[in-house]
Amino acid sequence: MTKASKRGVMLLAGFALAAPVAAQQTVSTGGQGDVAVTVYSGELALVTDTRSTTLPAGESRVEFPDVSSRIRPETVSLTGTGLEIVEQNFDFDLLSPTAMMQKAVGQEITLIRTNPATGAETRERAKVLAVNGGVVLDVGGRIEILRDDSLPVRVIFDGIPTNLRARPTLSVTVDSKVAGPRPLTLRYLSEGLSWRADYVALYDEAAKAIDLQGWVTLKNGSGTGFANAKLLLVAANDIGVRRNRGGNDSEPPAMTSAGTEKAKAEALADMYAYPVADRTTIASAQQKQIAFLDVMGVPATRGYAASLDRLRSFEEAESALSTYRFSTGKGGVGDAMPAGAVRLYVKDARGQAQFVGESHISHTPAGSSLSLATGRAFDVKYQPILEKREKLTEEQWTETTQYRIRKDGVTSTVAVDVKRNFWRTQMRYIFTNARPQAVTVEFTQNGLDSYSNDTRVSAESIKAEPDPGWNERKWMVTIPANGRTELTVQYDTLN
Repeated sequence: MTKASKRGVMLLAGFALAAPVAAQQTVSTGGQGDVAVTVYSGELALVTDTRSTTLPAGESRVEFPDVSSRIRPETVSLTGTGLEIVEQNFDFDLLSPTAMMQKAVGQEITLIRTNPATGAETRERAKVLAVNGGVVLDVGGRIEILRDDSLPVRVIFDGIPTNLRARPTLSVTVDSKVAGPRPLTLRYLSEGLSWRADYVALYDEAAKAIDLQGWVTLKNGSGTGFANAKLLLVAANDIGVRRNRGGNDSEPPAMTSAGTEKAKAEALADMYAYPVADRTTIASAQQKQIAFLDVMGVPATRGYAASLDRLRSFEEAESALSTYRFSTGKGGVGDAMPAGAVRLYVKDARGQAQFVGESHISHTPAGSSLSLATGRAFDVKYQPILEKREKLTEEQWTETTQYRIRKDGVTSTVAVDVKRNFWRTQMRYIFTNARPQAVTVEFTQNGLDSYSNDTRVSAESIKAEPDPGWNERKWMVTIPANGRTELTVQYDTLN
């Protein structure tokens, strides 16, 4: 292995093949030192741990206990001055009763049995033959199974195997040119740490505004705690993590338009970083929450949304989605919002906050428009009806494609006729409102370009919204109090 410079070194960790060094000293760095943890919005974290260590001159084995038990050893780097790296190892075989017994296979242990009636103890030496779903012993020539029952039996081992550790430990063999103290900085990636954003929103109908609080929910499943750590949270899309992109197609995305404003969050490459001001302890197997957003009086409106995935009829009316709309731009939230769940509360007639639903947002830039769907409306419904579908012209055959086919060494050209059909489809959408106030439904017809090779809207009773998506058309349909509104649309299609 190539040695690093004498004044500074970085080891990109692998498992070295260098031979063991004779009479090698072992130096323990003790517990963690000055720790900084960067947690990404996936189950991934970067741990930076600087420890003060006194090294002897020459080669020595430096041990770093209390590293993450889910460390990625191949990502380890070590920096220090006046030393060279020889090899490194990660000992993740932790001390436990099961591990002790497994390491004792082929060796002798002492069994202490207690007579339940007299309390007298007897001792026997036994050889451990196997540990496979149970412990098989050779006790003075007879084969026994160490049973896990109520009989008082204890096992005494002659010692602790050298490769079993009470804590996850990384060891690095270094060659120091001079003896003396110096800081060593260990840096590695670890799985098992994750964070997500959770939001609590309170909507005031009278004020047409939302109060929004954001919390970071931090989870540590790495098997190791990090005390008094500097914490940085990074919102990233799929940073080394695969996610399931499946979803419910019946619900529209929360972000109706992506923003272009500069966020207050700290930029990190193409990600956003959220430093936590105060140091915090991230205990093992702990979930904790840290506040990061608190805005009051964000202008918001309550509305409804509905969508249809192709030109078809419903046998009966369906409930529209209840939505709450607001902006993350200036005059709104005023910042980017990391992905997470938004739980919405509304004040009832007595002024009490009541939970009305939950929605999820993706990483949302500042200046975006959000429409959070919290559930199905009781009083606002819609029903699409396909009234008529007819051909516009005679059947036409058009030679459109030529295929070059190679057969028996001879290349020939074959003409293929493709049948073209032109259709006109009449759709009627019925919207009803049983509420005592007028409401507006944002209605979207999806699947237009995938429905045919060419779609044209030749007539519509309500003018559609500008700048529709490539595969959709959108209308804002106002329904009077305790009334109904019909939207009729004529689609001309080619398929």
